[in-house]
Amino acid sequence: MFGWIPVSSSTESNTKFLARPGNSPARRAWGRFRRNRLGYWSLVCFCLLVLLSLAAELVSNDRPLLVRYQGQFYTPVLKSYPETVFGGDFQTPTDYLDPFIRQRLSEPGNWALYAPNTYGPKTLNYFAKSPNPSAPSSENWLGTDDRGRDLLAQLIYGFRVSVLFALALTFTGTVLGVLTGALQGFFGGKTDLAFQRFIEIWSAMPELYLLIIFSAVFAPSLGLLLLLLSLFGWMGLSDYVRAEFLRNRQLDYVRAARALGVSNWQIIRRHVLPNSLTPVVTFLPFRMSGAILALTSLDFLGLGVPPGTPSLGELLSQGKNNIDAWWISLSTFLVLVLTLLLLTFMGDALRDALDPRKADR
Repeated sequence: MFGWIPVSSSTESNTKFLARPGNSPARRAWGRFRRNRLGYWSLVCFCLLVLLSLAAELVSNDRPLLVRYQGQFYTPVLKSYPETVFGGDFQTPTDYLDPFIRQRLSEPGNWALYAPNTYGPKTLNYFAKSPNPSAPSSENWLGTDDRGRDLLAQLIYGFRVSVLFALALTFTGTVLGVLTGALQGFFGGKTDLAFQRFIEIWSAMPELYLLIIFSAVFAPSLGLLLLLLSLFGWMGLSDYVRAEFLRNRQLDYVRAARALGVSNWQIIRRHVLPNSLTPVVTFLPFRMSGAILALTSLDFLGLGVPPGTPSLGELLSQGKNNIDAWWISLSTFLVLVLTLLLLTFMGDALRDALDPRKADR
């Protein structure tokens, strides 16, 4: 009556194939993402640009990376030295672009290793041969802005500020959106109704007016800007997470967990949340592009980062005020468009990779 049921070789091979660690859903999604050449190479290029901006001090800096002077080694990129160390007359920080200092460092036995671009984000080219803003030249590869600062250095450091701000804003908005959406979708009822009424009221608040008021009352800073934008940036993602939780909480595995006595928080953390993160992961590149655009727009209006901070929005404002200096608007526009295109291609590829209708057979 009871006996072994024979298993065919094809069924056994299929079971072994599905049980392999390399055939997990995450690995299959990554394989579909890599097959999208445009999205994959956009990810590679974006990561290279981010790494380049994180190492901006090694790429664009007015201080040498390493100096050998009179038999001793100095690291100006890490430590500030007074001018008297290199034969100057004053105790002020050394200006390594000064012709006198450069002459001292180029004497026999002395040498200095400079970055590829010998200008920092706040360095003024006092020895420029043309008035500011000056056109691209051998000294300033992309020209200077209206204050005499090197445009290439401004773009590198401004890109880093924009990307880091976008990452922080995306992280905070994602955490708040997932938390509020999970509470609404899983518990439903009065909890969902109360959150929905709060979101309706909160979304009606004039965000731009609040930014103008707070920028007039408090000193502008990236922390304050991040806080204000985070208060409004979570509502769009919350709706998607809420819809996923409303759908997944009715499935059989959730009912089985409840029947076994598993607590609500364990069900959310172990079962419902991992199966509801598809819209969260899909919208991450698009949320980053929106954060970069928001910071650029606020900087363009003068409501963003503190004065003196490298910013793409400030460069666009300078390009508007200096129509003849076409190199300011053109280079900033190209950097901004390239960044948004890379993020958009990454988002499209990620959406296709996580789409169950396009899954591998």
